[in-house]
Amino acid sequence: MVTLKEGEKAPAFSGKDQNGDKVSLSDYKGKKLALYFYPEDDTPTCTIQACNLRDNYSLLKKHGYEVVGVSPDESAKHKKFEGKFQLPFTLVSDPSHKILERYGVWDQKLMFGHHYMGVLRTTFIIDGKGIIRKIFLRPKNKSHAEEIIKLGL
Repeated sequence: MVTLKEGEKAPAFSGKDQNGDKVSLSDYKGKKLALYFYPEDDTPTCTIQACNLRDNYSLLKKHGYEVVGVSPDESAKHKKFEGKFQLPFTLVSDPSHKILERYGVWDQKLMFGHHYMGVLRTTFIIDGKGIIRKIFLRPKNKSHAEEIIKLGL
């Protein structure tokens, strides 16, 4: 369950991106960050969300946003996802769930009567000082970029 609140400091994190390079929250100091958590590369809903962010990436950048996606997938799978859909942003690999747990998005889910552990699709908008300004608990996958821009931050 997401227990972080808007106005709190975002938890520090570091991980490897789709190129095997280290990525940390501190890399985005002084920038607005849309940090989005998603269950798995190349699945229908995750692809819709990633492509919406891709299609509106220049507009997000124009409004000062950087975009970083995080899932439990390995870097190599992220690289394929990036290439297949020409994603222009960073995808962080978190197979150990350390970042997911720190942000409270690794939790029990229910599908077809079965309980299992998985990623709660969530986006955190973090300002240049590292403060969480908005939490989207159920982002609109087909119009997520628009939701972010409407914040007017």
